Amino acid sequence: MKRKTIKRIRKFTSDRDWNKYHTPNALAKTIAIESTELLECFQWGEDYKLEKVKEELADVIVNCQNLADELKLDLDEVVNAKMDQNEKKYPVDKFKGIAKKYNE
Repeated sequence: MKRKTIKRIRKFTSDRDWNKYHTPNALAKTIAIESTELLECFQWGEDYKLEKVKEELADVIVNCQNLADELKLDLDEVVNAKMDQNEKKYPVDKFKGIAKKYNE
């Protein structure tokens, strides 16, 4: 995510004095709730409203950034570390075009 966007999220939260509510516990729950609202967009199949999907996806991402801030994590580092793990766990030569877990 661009630095400008991250600063905007932080300012929005700070301006409203919401940081005091942003415990890891509360934010993790909020991410789960917002993820469920995103999933709800697809509840009845592939007939979804893109604008609603974008809104719910943004809510998930904003709350993930808030959780990263609370835990003093850099999302770029966190995601790249996970991608390093995934690339080792799912090598292209063994998993290209296959949708199975590494242990199946």
